[in-house]
Amino acid sequence: MDEVERASLLCVSTRCACCCCCTTSDVLLTWSLEHEQSKSEQRRRPGKKRDSTTKATQNNTAAAAVDDRRPKAVTPKKKLKEAGSRGVSRGSGGDVSCTRLGGICQLSRYICQGRYLEDKCSGAKTLQCCLPVGAWSILCAGHHNNRVRACDVYGCGAFNSRRGNKLHKAVDVVCDDYGLVNAPFSGSLAGPVTHMDPTGIQYDGVKLLSDVHCVQIFNIRPYRYMGPVTKGEALGYLLPLQDRLSGITSHLKLQMCDGTDPSPFI
Repeated sequence: MDEVERASLLCVSTRCACCCCCTTSDVLLTWSLEHEQSKSEQRRRPGKKRDSTTKATQNNTAAAAVDDRRPKAVTPKKKLKEAGSRGVSRGSGGDVSCTRLGGICQLSRYICQGRYLEDKCSGAKTLQCCLPVGAWSILCAGHHNNRVRACDVYGCGAFNSRRGNKLHKAVDVVCDDYGLVNAPFSGSLAGPVTHMDPTGIQYDGVKLLSDVHCVQIFNIRPYRYMGPVTKGEALGYLLPLQDRLSGITSHLKLQMCDGTDPSPFI
């Protein structure tokens, strides 16, 4: 059935239900209206498709933006590489080995007012631990600092001062008779020590050592000779010297186990 015949039937069914009075112009007009309506519907359908396509594209773009903001996963190979670089930079001891002694890690070409210690800093070997002067705590209770014994009738208390034909390989720190003597650093007591001077006077004391230092403290009566101690803990009391050496400055004798100068630490 062609378009003209369908239009005729539509005209008959709607406008000419009672009689067949439809003209040829009526049939053509009806067919034209239906044709325009069909075109309008076809134009509206692609529009919806384009709208849905545009919305889907926008949604995909937004999702991609969100994905770009998410942190990217690190591959195991990259993690292993980063961990390896951190391990190399930390070194064997780490900075903690220096800072817990009161020092600071710096380039060895810089001036250190105290003393440089090796293998106490992480990173390159050009970094060394600078331990400043006075890194140890005050040894003698009641004193504001560790004061080296000045010269008196019996000699001087500084390191390498002349003692007859020999050099004094220790430092005498001024203390009060029977005053408490405190641990200059944390460590462990390692038994009694004894020293006899050229005049035949014997000095007794105790050995104190740590991972870094080893000292012998003479002319004190220790509370104990073994076991751990903390920095500032009372080790014992100073024995008086006035009974044997009248006019001498009361002091304790501080001597490094390896014979080096303890002055930079006190």
